[in-house]
Amino acid sequence: MRSENVTRFIKTLDRLCAEKANAEIAAGQKAYMRHQFPFFGIKTPKRREIQRQMFQKEYLPSKEDGFEIIRKLWAKDERENQYIGQELGRKYIKEAEEQDVELYEYMITHKSWWDTVDFIASKLVGPYFRAFPENRDKITEKWMTSGNMWLQRTVLLFQLKYKEELDTEFLKKIITRLLGSREFFINKAIGWILREYSKTDPAWVKEFASHTPLEPLSAKEGLRLIE
Repeated sequence: MRSENVTRFIKTLDRLCAEKANAEIAAGQKAYMRHQFPFFGIKTPKRREIQRQMFQKEYLPSKEDGFEIIRKLWAKDERENQYIGQELGRKYIKEAEEQDVELYEYMITHKSWWDTVDFIASKLVGPYFRAFPENRDKITEKWMTSGNMWLQRTVLLFQLKYKEELDTEFLKKIITRLLGSREFFINKAIGWILREYSKTDPAWVKEFASHTPLEPLSAKEGLRLIE
């Protein structure tokens, strides 16, 4: 029955996406994403309509089926599949289990680009480490030493929505380890997390930036709301 449920979900989703596909929009979306992925050409409001239909309580797959569906969506070409897959992942946050991070790591390291990685970092990995704080240091250390830019960006950004709960000592340590990176997506993420936290504690961000040799991009982004 499980495989039948997964197959049925995927087939229905394929049909709904095909019905709303627009080649002209798809060409623009592909260009915007630097030709990294093909698209159906479904704008966000219409994609959300599909999600609302597919994620209704009476149709929502079990978590086990849902995670299998996410992996299958990640294997598909059109980028909307990954967008819908990560949104599906959010539906199981309240059913968090320790092994869930294995799927999140897979999602981060496959079909990797900022549009999915940033969502996974803040909306899946962030809640995961809140549920299992004892796993944070071991997992983030693995990701930091992996050499994978997207896993490192996730370590920077998973606290993006933590506000007062953000661990400043942890963030300071991670940023310091990444100083001198020539990767645009790392330096941009450093600036982003600092800018976001400046909404909560601008004094800490200003003090940290004044004593840290940030790259110009990181400093500009991080201090934008303060200066």
